[in-house]
Amino acid sequence: MNRKVAVCGVGMIPFSKPGSSESHELMGASAAKAALADAGLGYQQIQQAYVGYVYGDSCSGQAALYRLGLSAIPIVNVNNNCATGSTALFLASQAVAHGAVDCALALGFEQMRRRAVAAQHGDRPDPSQRILDSMKAIQVSEPETPLAAQIFGGAGRMHMQLYGTRPETFARIAVKARGHAAHNPYALFRTPVTLEEVLASPAIFEPLTRLQCCPRTCGAAAAIVCSEPFARRNGLDRSVVVVAQAMTTDSNSSFDENDMRRLAGYDMTRRAALRVYEEAAVGPEEIAVAEVHDCFTTNELISYEALGFVAEGDAERFVLDGDNTYDGQVVVNPSGGLLSKGHPLGATGLAQCAELAWQLRGQANGRQVEGARFALQHNLGLGGACVVTLYARAL
Repeated sequence: MNRKVAVCGVGMIPFSKPGSSESHELMGASAAKAALADAGLGYQQIQQAYVGYVYGDSCSGQAALYRLGLSAIPIVNVNNNCATGSTALFLASQAVAHGAVDCALALGFEQMRRRAVAAQHGDRPDPSQRILDSMKAIQVSEPETPLAAQIFGGAGRMHMQLYGTRPETFARIAVKARGHAAHNPYALFRTPVTLEEVLASPAIFEPLTRLQCCPRTCGAAAAIVCSEPFARRNGLDRSVVVVAQAMTTDSNSSFDENDMRRLAGYDMTRRAALRVYEEAAVGPEEIAVAEVHDCFTTNELISYEALGFVAEGDAERFVLDGDNTYDGQVVVNPSGGLLSKGHPLGATGLAQCAELAWQLRGQANGRQVEGARFALQHNLGLGGACVVTLYARAL
């Protein structure tokens, strides 16, 4: 059984700096209430909930949703690193598509700390150890630099070595992100920056500078997915549907090719995107708007190629020609992306979903991509997981 899934409600709260947010359960409850209000549903109509977060104790999902009511529904807590939010959405969509329920809630939240993301427990094996070992076999490790910056920075270096990509090309992606974010009230950083400012910001790991790395933020976002019969019976908005969705994890190529792009998730992204395009019978050339996992500018650039927006090796031309923004081939991250909104790990995938739902409904105001029929979401987590989702505006 494979029923059509409609995104009937979305909600999020403005992201904020660590130390200035509410608790994760309060943020989560606020985002869930916003999605319910957007859909025009009561919490008692939700039949299952999938709640994603990385830094929280077990049953934090219950703590957040109990603030909406005690309805006795299944609440599943989800942790999949940076792909946590879209993994919760993947599970909720599957439950609806396969007929287990007619209405499910996907919620994601995160209360981040100021320090860099790192392993939380020193008394057990680090699940990132295989990635770290593989990275050390390819490039010189810098123990004082966050692992994620080394991996994604290394992916950018690999692209530079293979195709002659220039450092300033990556920096242009940060300029583009801030320009888009100027029109997004949910983004933390909305002030435009120049190419010179990006390049002059403190070096993190060549070619990355500070303004090319997503900031740590706190926040929450949610989506309600329903079967079409349920949505029709309840008079819900059915204008945005999930056309295809795929989730992948690492294969041998992530670790055996001595290629930092692959270690950073290039092959996971490529496989997920190909599955989605095949299932939907839609090609990347038909995508008008996309929310791409731009944790670092380097990852956005290599993702252009992994998602099929451009042939391998042509991403620099794609950037320089302006094909990643308005009046180009595909508007990438009209929200400003992680580079401008920040990256509260559990919330990121659902914030992407909210942005694309608003785009397809024509509710994105000053950042609206006109005439978009298809929208693509890409959410990546090292360790690893990748979820690619294709949405369409129902005719």
